[in-house]
Amino acid sequence: MDDSPVSGARPVRLLDRVRHALRVKHYSYRTEQAYVYWIRHFILYSDKRHPDTMGEKDVAAFLTHLAVDRKVSASTQNQALNALLFLYRQVLGRELQWLEGVQRAKKPTRLPVVLSRQEAGDVLGRLRGKYWLMASLLYGSGLRLTECVSLRIQDVDFDYSQITVRHGKGGKDRVVPLPQVLTGPLRQQIEEAKRVHASDLADGFGEVSLPYALARKYPSASRSLGWQYVFPAAHRARDPQSGLVKRHHIDDSVLQRAIRDAVRAAGIHKPASCHSLRHSFATHLLEAGYDIRTIQELLGHRDVKTTMVYTHVLGKGGGAVQSPMDRLGPCSGVDGPDAR
Repeated sequence: MDDSPVSGARPVRLLDRVRHALRVKHYSYRTEQAYVYWIRHFILYSDKRHPDTMGEKDVAAFLTHLAVDRKVSASTQNQALNALLFLYRQVLGRELQWLEGVQRAKKPTRLPVVLSRQEAGDVLGRLRGKYWLMASLLYGSGLRLTECVSLRIQDVDFDYSQITVRHGKGGKDRVVPLPQVLTGPLRQQIEEAKRVHASDLADGFGEVSLPYALARKYPSASRSLGWQYVFPAAHRARDPQSGLVKRHHIDDSVLQRAIRDAVRAAGIHKPASCHSLRHSFATHLLEAGYDIRTIQELLGHRDVKTTMVYTHVLGKGGGAVQSPMDRLGPCSGVDGPDAR
């Protein structure tokens, strides 16, 4: 997977070229990890042949393999396709022609898992400390999990009771409400983040990862308080991109596990997760009479059709229809279903 050397220089590995191209285009680190994974898997599936020696048929065969043999979801297959399109277009300088014969993974039609107000309260009531605060931001502000854990101090505006989400899904910024009830706990959490940062600076560290090329443009910004995470990780770690020791944000799996345990403890049998709190935020706003366009903006959806799915949870489908059984009046079998 090495490329040929240029002017006697050491050959640059293909996957390193992919990483470099992704960083130049300002892709997130998660996307970088995913794209590199799928490109490596494509090469291994193709008997370790260099992608430059392959073409449309090989890519189509790989995508079909994912759908038929590995039975991946439609979104996963699309992610693999996007990774390979990026490889050929941005790294190898080739445009793939129409991919024929690809068997597409089926995209199931599923409604979001939404908690009732009582259920949301029961889940939040079983969380404590920063886990309660983070989960409350998912439900109270409609944040995505990654948006919550990567929240920066400078993006919390107490005066206007709002949070600015930077570079959300699709690279868009948006503003969401900061619930009044979270003002005090969030101030306390920021004070804790300040103490952690002060300790890091005293130890000779204190840097945090910055988006895009800001680290080069503003060399001191990575140590400034405003750029620090509201929910810092418990320990410093080496940054996989720069190699420097920095303070990252708390790992999202920690909150996922805490909410999963809270759902179970609340006796809720729905397959609820962190994202269910965001779904509940949207659904409960609709119930309160807010218009669909406002909710679209708060959620950061590109297309209002994505937001429209919440109308189906509100009794716009089967729940809005009165069953003929309920029109019969008092049942003749008053003794219940066990009566003979």
